[in-house]
Amino acid sequence: MDSISCYSAPVAKKLRLALCGAAVLTVVSINASYAQDFPEQPVTVIVPYAAGGGTDVVARLLAKKMGDHLKVPVVIENRAGAGGAVGAGYAAKARPDGYTVLMGTASTHAINPALHTNLSYDPVRDFEPVILAVSVPMMVVVNAQLPYKKLGELTQAMQSDSNKLTFGSQGVGGIGHLAGEMLNYMAKGHSLHVPYKGAAPALQDLVAGNIDILYDTPPALLPQIKNGKIRALAVASSERVAQFPDIPTTAEAGLPGFKAATWNALFVPKGTPADVIAKLAEAASSALQDPDLREQLGAISAQPGGQVGQDFKAFMLSEVKTWAEAVKMAGLKPD
Repeated sequence: MDSISCYSAPVAKKLRLALCGAAVLTVVSINASYAQDFPEQPVTVIVPYAAGGGTDVVARLLAKKMGDHLKVPVVIENRAGAGGAVGAGYAAKARPDGYTVLMGTASTHAINPALHTNLSYDPVRDFEPVILAVSVPMMVVVNAQLPYKKLGELTQAMQSDSNKLTFGSQGVGGIGHLAGEMLNYMAKGHSLHVPYKGAAPALQDLVAGNIDILYDTPPALLPQIKNGKIRALAVASSERVAQFPDIPTTAEAGLPGFKAATWNALFVPKGTPADVIAKLAEAASSALQDPDLREQLGAISAQPGGQVGQDFKAFMLSEVKTWAEAVKMAGLKPD
């Protein structure tokens, strides 16, 4: 028999309400205590790509400074595969306690959802955003033997049927492919996509003159630009890149609507306490303001972010829309 049922109905009702209230207060108290004590052990950042890549480099630089702020180690765990989907899916299913954080990207949270209907995670339903860490703009580059020295000259050539221009990318559905199709659409012109198994062979063929155009990030392109093998026409962002102060933005070059960038941001599994998210965001924000870290990020053309809360969510919505439209421009059908 329910021990409360031995009381009169009004008294039993009051007891039940009191017990429910006590239970709620207990849960709130436990959560508050948990958040206050966080972190008590190392925090793991899941990088959904192989070690040594751009996302991995950014994650390791940020993790060191975050660990200094949190007073616990922040360690990197690489879980590569399926364009970042393997690592993102793993992080989505982790305990929502703040000790597992995903270093998400434009691919994991904006491009993959537009390309695939069978992802093991939902970027909105399964995650809470913490902070936008960095963005790295794409650059439009051509083989140096081509006559085009300005973006406008290239887009004019793309509009002519007599020019059979080609652009390479790291693979179908990659950010370089989508950026190229986006420029085709906005320039009202055409260049033929040539996919490669990775960015490195695409760059090699650009240098060799086997393709005409490439869209990639400054760190990958820097050596070949400096040795004169390829020519940078524009950077697809609202700001110029520090390493290339003379290279105009796409807006300055006459194509203001064309922006394309890779980015890295921290996410936690849905259900992570808000106070824990705030502590992680504070640690990352403090790290991003560190002069040494900003110098290290600048060396790889990574522009510090720092957006949290509604600003970060607005950025995410914009990115999802941008890359969903790019997928349509490329004529790709979600699988």
